[in-house]
Amino acid sequence: MPNNLDRAGMSEPRFHIIGISDSHRQYLTPDAENVISVGSVFSGGRRHHELMASRLPDGYEWIEVSVPLQAVYDRYRGKGDVVVFASGDPLFYGYAATLRREFPDSEITVYPSFNSLQMLAHRLLLPYQDMVNVSLTGRPWSNLDSSVIEGRPLIGVLTDKVRTPAAIATRLLEYGYDNYEMTVGENLGNEERERLTTLSLPEAAGTDFGCPNCLILRRMAHRKRFFGIPEDEFHHLEGREKMITKMPARLLTLSMLDLGSRKSLWDIGFCTGSVSIEARLQYPSIDITSFEIREEGRELMAKNSRRFGALSINAVIGDFLSLDLSSFPLPDAVFIGGHGGRLEEMIVRIGDYIMPGGVIVFNSVSDESCETFRAAVRRIGLHVTLSRRLTIDSHNPLTIMQAR
Repeated sequence: MPNNLDRAGMSEPRFHIIGISDSHRQYLTPDAENVISVGSVFSGGRRHHELMASRLPDGYEWIEVSVPLQAVYDRYRGKGDVVVFASGDPLFYGYAATLRREFPDSEITVYPSFNSLQMLAHRLLLPYQDMVNVSLTGRPWSNLDSSVIEGRPLIGVLTDKVRTPAAIATRLLEYGYDNYEMTVGENLGNEERERLTTLSLPEAAGTDFGCPNCLILRRMAHRKRFFGIPEDEFHHLEGREKMITKMPARLLTLSMLDLGSRKSLWDIGFCTGSVSIEARLQYPSIDITSFEIREEGRELMAKNSRRFGALSINAVIGDFLSLDLSSFPLPDAVFIGGHGGRLEEMIVRIGDYIMPGGVIVFNSVSDESCETFRAAVRRIGLHVTLSRRLTIDSHNPLTIMQAR
């Protein structure tokens, strides 16, 4: 078969990626053994070399996988067949996916082993077909948070040196999720150093574990997941208890934001955080960036999000009209909860960032602001597609408007 050529004219390598454990007594399939026996160029991390060096043929070349990875990729090019050793299953948050992205035209064959979370489940005799797998290895907390909010009964977690078992336990307890038990597996597959420990989250929060490790969270009890939170359950601005999006308006607002099909919500003028918190609890996977000009909003959001278990809301304090917005996920849904008399200016700025097909929802308390909203969204190429008038108790009527 002729080699594919990369853009530099060098032949793309053919990769044989073999998954191994941390054991000094590796079991490999006959096919994997054959690949090693005829290979000449091998690659992997330093630990992989320690484990496999005695099984490699004479005169082999070793390419160590280390940063910067681009230098590693450059060494692969033009090599023909490259045998790569990776931990566990190379397609489970592993190196095989990385190589597929970098060498999309290369032929890749994978010889998997068990990944660490499978090994931990095996040690526990734990059926794991319903387990949700999450990686926090160099990845954000939100990967775990959505599964916890959903109350998943079994969550497998890959850790790193920052998002450790103790840090995970501390975070869950901070948001009121004390209904999980944690089992940590250290150095799985290593005959001398492997250890399993099962603890409550308070116990885990105060325990250091050896690396590498992974863990499984098992739900021991159900935790209430709020829906339609009453206004008096929130912490409020001092002396301004009425300054909150009322529960019926909040739920109708979320419906009109159409968050089930969205990826990123901007909540502008969050005040108590009620809309962001309700959105997080009902749509745990969506990115939420919340803006508030008052410094008091920082503590309010912290208190209320922890009270209701709404993890991973990015609360930003400052004037929305003067903030650098380029670092935040671009929104395809925007709620305007406060505008400080600068509604038109705010909508024009939103127009610079909202994704194609995005939606803006605004709660209006006057005919004047209704007309301002209509005119402003037309200016940025949107139009009002839905409008609902709502009266709650003895409060003034509220018009909830959606623009697409």
